[in-house]
Amino acid sequence: MQKIDAHNHFWVYDKVRDAWITDDMRVIQRDFLPQDFEPVLQENNIDGTVAVQADQSEKETNFLLQLAKENDFIKGVVGWVDLKNENIEERLIHYSTEKKLKGFRHILQGENVEEYLNNKDFLNGISLLGKYHFAYDILVYHHQLKFVNDFVERFPHQRFVIDHLAKPDIKNHSIDDWKKEISAIAKNENMYCKISGMVTEADWKNLKREDLKPYLDIVVENFGTDKIMFGSDYPVCLVATSYNNWLNILKDYFTNFSSGEKEKIFGGNAIEFYNL
Repeated sequence: MQKIDAHNHFWVYDKVRDAWITDDMRVIQRDFLPQDFEPVLQENNIDGTVAVQADQSEKETNFLLQLAKENDFIKGVVGWVDLKNENIEERLIHYSTEKKLKGFRHILQGENVEEYLNNKDFLNGISLLGKYHFAYDILVYHHQLKFVNDFVERFPHQRFVIDHLAKPDIKNHSIDDWKKEISAIAKNENMYCKISGMVTEADWKNLKREDLKPYLDIVVENFGTDKIMFGSDYPVCLVATSYNNWLNILKDYFTNFSSGEKEKIFGGNAIEFYNL
């Protein structure tokens, strides 16, 4: 079974476009391209990755697809397309010829999520994804998660994955509301969860493994080992720790799980979900 990192980003750094990379994240205020990432994966015995959009444009989608064509280790791309566009089906038909394009994402965390997830044009766009075999990544903060369950229930046959555990407030050890919402959403058979992005929701300057454990426990308990997947969120993870350290935190956490379960978590589930 191949080992897959289900979530990374590439960019040519642009100070204006990438204004979300603030000065306290200056370690990632530079270009990150396949030649930077491939050696990291090789050092950690990871066979491939899924590159995920960081910008809301088809230009971004095309940029990632070009990188995937040039680099075999990029096994899949989660791009961006305007799902509200009245011509969305034309765009999906266009992109359906791209073998490595596996799904789409919108940075919902920056939106009024309740309003966005009830927008009729957006819902129409989501309703068409399955027809073209596309998955959908959901990126929200923990306090926005309460609006997601009703949305997901409308589309029982659409493959969804929650990115970064829905960004729980690990730094402040806030867990109860998030636990209630993540437990509810995990009941949807079509919902997966990426174990990624945790280190940047914890205390960057003082990262402690024991702070992450309660959140990992809840996700594993609710999603089981068939619907969770390892992701690094590289290079964003570098603001808090190294790729190797994050991977080792997870390897240690799952050390007593069966070899079959570990194969799923560190590759098999991503391969199945994204049809890699």
